[in-house]
Amino acid sequence: MQTNFTSEQLADPGIAEANSIIRNCVHCGFCNATCPTYVLLGDELDSPRGRITLIKDMLENQS
Repeated sequence: MQTNFTSEQLADPGIAEANSIIRNCVHCGFCNATCPTYVLLGDELDSPRGRITLIKDMLENQS
């Protein structure tokens, strides 16, 4: 997954680690079949892919 963190954001070790984790997701959706919240609720935002997107957006928009 592409990220758009600034160099200042990537100087934060927590954001740098999150960036590495986020970039490993290729958005294939194969994890949905084994995700208990996605299986129960059936909502993409409750899937691992949805959570990664929400976290990415939150971190990228931090000032």
